[in-house]
Amino acid sequence: MSIRPIKRLSKSKPTLEGAGVHLRRAFGFGNTSDFDPFLLLDDFRNDVPADYLAGFPWHPHRGIETITYVLAGTVEHGDSMGNHGAIGAGDVQWMTAGSGIIHQEMPKGDPTGSMHGFQLWANLPASLKMTAPHYQEVKAADIPQAQDEDGTLVRVVCGSYGATKGPVEGIAADPVYLDVSVPPGLRKTLAVDATHQAFAYVFAGAGKFCNASGPLAVPTEGLGWADTTLPTQAENCSLVLFDRGDEIAVQAGEDGIRFLLISGKPLREPVAWYGPIVMNTQEQLRQAFDELERGTFLRS
Repeated sequence: MSIRPIKRLSKSKPTLEGAGVHLRRAFGFGNTSDFDPFLLLDDFRNDVPADYLAGFPWHPHRGIETITYVLAGTVEHGDSMGNHGAIGAGDVQWMTAGSGIIHQEMPKGDPTGSMHGFQLWANLPASLKMTAPHYQEVKAADIPQAQDEDGTLVRVVCGSYGATKGPVEGIAADPVYLDVSVPPGLRKTLAVDATHQAFAYVFAGAGKFCNASGPLAVPTEGLGWADTTLPTQAENCSLVLFDRGDEIAVQAGEDGIRFLLISGKPLREPVAWYGPIVMNTQEQLRQAFDELERGTFLRS
């Protein structure tokens, strides 16, 4: 077994999206090769309703999948196919936009006004860019949780953790999406497919993600990342991008640590990306926006 070295460690950055939603972006709209097959990760947590209630009004998607995982509050949604509903705390919606969909997502807070969740974008391979749109929506009670003897808790959204298999299936990038909680002070290793790109996003507590050679990566403002031999921590809102290997190692801090651990098989295909549409060539991208203007964007 080989511990994955840390390739980069950074902090998510405050961003405005949709109709004025205040959120933090862990990565997105830059070099896509480091996170391939994933394109973007947003952390939308807020205790001020005025900063999120405007939501994400009607907008198109083509060529990608969007994965929404809610921890607090609810997200009401509707789309051009007539689907509508809401996902609440602990629920997941995995939307395959495929050939094209127009939808909206409107965050609503819990009784205290708090809203928290994540949206991950995953690229679709060229062979599935124009597949029919569809959803996999999973309620909290249907997402299995594994508990190790050392007290580590893992919610398995997609892929598997040991013998526990997640409910989301049939995804092209063969992704693994885990919500991991490690108790205070515990050093934990977690297996990761050696052929996958992998990253962790810390959203509660803090801890040390260990390099193969011992040094730890340090989040730095502005520069993005640095290496050091001194003991340091990946804190709340830290993104850890791993290099190659077949497991990751984390040392939880005094309050424990909770993070998303996400991995997937790289597509290694050209990316032509503008806004909510991701294709393989600029010509395909122009065609998509031409179809939006002509009203021929939707195929089903």
